[in-house]
Amino acid sequence: MGQCKPLWIIVGGRMRLGKVLAEDLARDHDLVLTSSTSWEGEAWASVHRRWTWKAQDPGVADRMSEDLGCLGRPLAGAVLVAGGFADQPLGSWTPEDLAATWTLDLSFPMLAAQAIAGSLEEGSCMQFLLDTAIHRPWLRRLPYSVAKAGLGALVPGLARALAPKVRVVGHALGTLLPSEGSDPGVLASATLLGRIGDPADLARAVRFAAESPFLTGEILTLDGGQSRV
Repeated sequence: MGQCKPLWIIVGGRMRLGKVLAEDLARDHDLVLTSSTSWEGEAWASVHRRWTWKAQDPGVADRMSEDLGCLGRPLAGAVLVAGGFADQPLGSWTPEDLAATWTLDLSFPMLAAQAIAGSLEEGSCMQFLLDTAIHRPWLRRLPYSVAKAGLGALVPGLARALAPKVRVVGHALGTLLPSEGSDPGVLASATLLGRIGDPADLARAVRFAAESPFLTGEILTLDGGQSRV
């Protein structure tokens, strides 16, 4: 029998960046993908498992533990993508809206990381997709920026907690997939490289972190130099 491909989990591997990252990694990995909604009726190549993990589900932590307990083999890597991008300018905040944002963008990734940690094999890498908002907060998305900053603090802390068995790396992303209605030309002009990013840039960075055994506790900024303009 042939050797098994490395098994990775992508939390939030169904939409946008998670999807394109999964499509790239599927070339040489077995994948476990999670989504907040049912996978019924969808076919994905090279997928080992497809799970439904919903951030707002009070029992999601138990669901994570149950699913991971059925894997049958250790994980060689993990990428946590899941999150929102809510437009919440100052003056619009309510306790309910803030709780919803932080559940999705902070509590849920932390719970997923906690559940996944015990299933990772020695030498593996857990990676978090963050945002350059940790360096320069979005004024119209301050609650989101605060949540991402919290994950930014989690990266070095979790690296210490899981060392030396598991490495932890974050990626502070600039624009890779522009939102609808945005002007790519304007976005590109705000970078040193004169272009916005491409999902392939993220895939290369994720692979680099996974293949760098002396890298842990760091946040790599992938923004074309936008933070230096």
